[in-house]
Amino acid sequence: MKQLLVSTLLAVSLAALPACSTKVPDLGMTEGQFAICPTDVDCVSSQAADAKHKIAPIKAAGDPNKVMVDLGKAVESVFGGKVLLSEGNYLRAEFKSTVLRTIDDAEFYYDQQASLIQVHALSRGEFLDFSSTRDRIEEVRMFFSSIQ
Repeated sequence: MKQLLVSTLLAVSLAALPACSTKVPDLGMTEGQFAICPTDVDCVSSQAADAKHKIAPIKAAGDPNKVMVDLGKAVESVFGGKVLLSEGNYLRAEFKSTVLRTIDDAEFYYDQQASLIQVHALSRGEFLDFSSTRDRIEEVRMFFSSIQ
């Protein structure tokens, strides 16, 4: 009986996990800056000042149209990656894991003068993300670098 109760609680908890990660965060840039990473979720930003959230921007050069097409390909090369919006030098994407059904939101801004793509990515939920947000951005970086 005890084993059945534990199994049932575990199943209900796992089924409820997607509900913990459904709120779409406010994204976008204000005066050239992404939002500050919240402390209670897995988040990385190339504009962050603290080591916990800091991630290097992605090196890029060339025509903005080509850079953004290549960036879109890099995003979609990552398992679960999907471009939601690509407008000018800004790209918004979503990454969905199949096992835990967690969702990461990511945004990228190509600063042509600096030859860098600024990055901001965060998990929609604080539960069981295992730092996959950083790992996904590093996958995007590797693929993008290979096609640039």
